[in-house]
Amino acid sequence: MSKLDPKDPEGFLKATKKGKTLMIFVSVTGEPTRKETEDITGLWQSSLFNAHVDVQRFVIEDHRSIFMLKDGSKSWEVKDYLVKQEKCLSVTIEGKVYDGAGKKEKPSNDKKREE
Repeated sequence: MSKLDPKDPEGFLKATKKGKTLMIFVSVTGEPTRKETEDITGLWQSSLFNAHVDVQRFVIEDHRSIFMLKDGSKSWEVKDYLVKQEKCLSVTIEGKVYDGAGKKEKPSNDKKREE
């Protein structure tokens, strides 16, 4: 614990979650059916398993799943993978929401400037 950098809150969380079970909430883009969410998140789970990351997956809503890790320190590696996925809307770890690649930017409401 003495090697923790107070300026790196994620590093601190990784260290404190080592060996502890942690849940990651994942939202899928669009309006998928429960089956589509199972298929999409199943592919992600398989990819993580192939990268030697053991996760359990539970679909909790038509567009949301929980990824559960027995070693919570790996959660941020999983988050880094998930947010790059085209169908990932968001990932939530410990109450912090990370936008996924599938999140569309909302158009700006700023008025156009006349030149």
